[in-house]
Amino acid sequence: MTSRARTARRALARLDRPEAWTVSGVAALLYVVVAVLQWRRLEVPSWDLAIFTQLAKAYASGEAPIVPIKGPGFNLLGDHFHPALVLLGPVYALFPSGLSLLVLQALLVALSAWPLTALAVRRLGRRPGIWVGALYVLSHGIQGAVRSQFHEVSFALPLLAFGLCALLERRWRASVLWLAPLVLVKEDLGLMVAVLGLVAWHRGARRAGLGLAAWGAGWFLLTTAVILPALNPRGQYDYADNLAVGDVLGDPLGTLAGVLGPGEKVVTVLLLVAMSGVVGLRSPLLLAALPTLAWRFLGDVPFYWTWTWHYDAVLMPLAVAAMLDALGPAPEAAGEDGEPVPEPARRAWRRRTALALGAATLAVVLAAPGQPVLRLLDAETWRPSARADAAREVLATVPDGAVVSSDISLLAYLVPTTTAQWSGTPDNPPPDYYVVDRRSGTWGGNPPEDAARHAEDRHPGTAYELVLDRDGYQVARRAG
Repeated sequence: MTSRARTARRALARLDRPEAWTVSGVAALLYVVVAVLQWRRLEVPSWDLAIFTQLAKAYASGEAPIVPIKGPGFNLLGDHFHPALVLLGPVYALFPSGLSLLVLQALLVALSAWPLTALAVRRLGRRPGIWVGALYVLSHGIQGAVRSQFHEVSFALPLLAFGLCALLERRWRASVLWLAPLVLVKEDLGLMVAVLGLVAWHRGARRAGLGLAAWGAGWFLLTTAVILPALNPRGQYDYADNLAVGDVLGDPLGTLAGVLGPGEKVVTVLLLVAMSGVVGLRSPLLLAALPTLAWRFLGDVPFYWTWTWHYDAVLMPLAVAAMLDALGPAPEAAGEDGEPVPEPARRAWRRRTALALGAATLAVVLAAPGQPVLRLLDAETWRPSARADAAREVLATVPDGAVVSSDISLLAYLVPTTTAQWSGTPDNPPPDYYVVDRRSGTWGGNPPEDAARHAEDRHPGTAYELVLDRDGYQVARRAG
C-alpha cells in the first residue's frame, strides 16, 4: 500500500466516528431549538445581532458592509477585522432574517464539536470521549456565546477545533490550513495563531510552526495598525486601549494587580482551568489563551472580564484540546518493546482521566444556572413572548424601505425590510419612523413618555406624530 493510500485510509478512519456524529447532531438540534425560542420570545441581550444582520444584508446585495446602526456610512470592517463574514451573504440571500444567523451559529458550534469528540474517543475510549464532547457542547463559553446571540467568533470554533486536533496528531499541514484562516475572523485571533505556531514549532514542525507564528503576528500588526484605522471613520483602532501595552511597560506591577482583580477575572480563569480538567495546565496549548485573556483583562470594560458572554467561546476548544494533550492516549495493553504496560500505570492514567473529567463537569455544573440549555426545562421558555402580537404590529406599521430609528428591542427584526438606525447614535439623520420600547432595560428605568416628543427632541426642527402605542411599544411617524 502506498503512503498516499495509507494517508487516505487514515483520513477515512477519522471520519468513521458515529460517537462524534451523534454529539454534533444533538448539539445542532439543541442550539437550533434555543435559537428559534430566543427569536420567538424577542430576547435581545445586545444590539450585536442587529449589527451583524445588517452586515449580512449588505453582503447579500454585493455591497460593502456599511452598517448604519453603528453610525452614518460606518464600514463594519473598520470596527473589527472579520472578512470571513462575507460568507453570511449567501445565507442571508436565501433566508433574509436575523434568525438565519442564529441558526448558522448553532450549526458552527455543532461542527466544532465533531473533531474534538472524535479525538477524545480515539484517545480516551468511547464513553469518556462522548463525555468530553458533551462537556464541550455544554461548556460555559459555548452556552454564553449562544445566549449572547450571533458573533463573528462562531466562525472561529470549527477552525480552531479541527486545527488543534490536527496539531495534536502532528498533521502539520492540516493544522496550518485550519488555523491560518483564523486571522480573517477577528483581528486579535492573530496572536492566538502566533502562539499555536510556536507550540507547533516546539513539537517539531520547525518550518510550518515558525511560518504560522509569523503569519498570525504579521496579520495582527497589519490589521490593528493599518487596515482598521484606514477603514474606521475616526481613523483609529477603536480597541487599542484594551491592549494597554504602554501601561504594561510603564507600570508592570500595577498592571499585574489590575489583571488579578476584581474577582470576576479570577472566576473566568478558574472556570477555564477547570474546563481543561486542571491537567490541561501541563499543555502548552493553554498558553494560546493568554492573548485573549490579556486584551480582556487589561482594559476597563467589565463585560470583557466575565465568563457569561461570548468572549470565552474561543477558549473552549483550547481547554478541551489541552486536556486531551495532557492526558495523552490510553496506555496500550503492551508497550513499544512488547512488554505489558504495568497495571499501576494504567490505573494512574484512568485516575487522572476521571479527575480531569470530574473537574470539567464541575465547571459546567457551576456555570449552568441562567444558561440557555438549563432554561429549556422551564415551561415559560417554550411560550412565545406575551408581546409578540404587539411587536408584529410595530413591524407592520413601519413600511418597507423606510428609514427607522429604534432602541435595541426590535432592531434586528427591523433590519430586513428597512434602513435601521440605533436611536442612541448621536449624529443620525432624522428618520422616517421612530420606534421605542418603553419596557426595554436600555433606557435605564427612565424611558421616554412619548416617542414623538422624544424624536423631536433628538432632531430639533423635525415634527413627528404618534401612530402606535401598544404594550409598551410606541411608533412615531415623521409628519409632513
